[in-house]
Amino acid sequence: MNIRRLKDRLASKLMLSATLLSSLLVFIIIFSLFQKSLPILTTQPIDKLLFSSSWNPLEGQFGFYPFIVGTVWVTILAMALSIPASLLTSIYLAEYASSRIHGIIKPMIDLLAGIPSVIFGLLGVLIVVPFVRNDLAPIVGASTTGYSLLSGSIVLAIMVFPIIISVSTEVIKAVPQAHRKASMALGATKWQTIKHVVVPSSLSGLAAAIVLGFGRAFGETMAVLMVIGNVARVPSSPFDPAYPLPALIANNYGEMMSIPAYDSSLMFAALILLVIVILFSVIAEIALKRAKKV
Repeated sequence: MNIRRLKDRLASKLMLSATLLSSLLVFIIIFSLFQKSLPILTTQPIDKLLFSSSWNPLEGQFGFYPFIVGTVWVTILAMALSIPASLLTSIYLAEYASSRIHGIIKPMIDLLAGIPSVIFGLLGVLIVVPFVRNDLAPIVGASTTGYSLLSGSIVLAIMVFPIIISVSTEVIKAVPQAHRKASMALGATKWQTIKHVVVPSSLSGLAAAIVLGFGRAFGETMAVLMVIGNVARVPSSPFDPAYPLPALIANNYGEMMSIPAYDSSLMFAALILLVIVILFSVIAEIALKRAKKV
């Protein structure tokens, strides 16, 4: 009996250690990035780093403003494109689709989530970039090479579809059937029930799905890097090229490790990305907890 208790305690301690290690990894990464960022943070004021548009590392100019703006804009445009389509797809899968159709579409969406990002990047180069250059830009009288914010946003929107759809579908399904039956018993149609009962009841969970998708989109690197143009200036329209933070890190890290200030600035860019993604993940977690209490 004592041996069994000892084994249980050892197993419990082992699982606790693994859990603590997993939890501490985030703080270890943050601390490591912060430590690596100290050289640039101690030599230049943080407001200059965040709001200056001058980027010339060889002359000691590290203005992250164009990269931050590029990252924010490509993410916002991608979410604007993906949210309506994702939510409508989620409503269809949860409320209208038969079990047979659901069984066909759901695995395809899950498969979409597993495709490597470089494949999406190639899709963007071969299809999206020419489409933006030859079809969309002439409609508004814009001139572009196709490598632009809009191209990056379209590719990114496709990439976040699976995340938003999967979470939103489960959230909508979690709304009690009693709510639907009560609404329909009062004479509401199925669409009226979805619009006035199901969607309002699942708003917190839907918001969490969107925030999770936003966090995923914010840190995407390879696919966006291949189609967005990578020009270090503040874009003035969706047809202008941009240079998001993940692309900056991917394009330059490794080559510039011999320049301490440059290396430190790239670590600071990684720290900015990580902090923002963590904030959005925390917001999503709070929203999901609120959804479960409803």
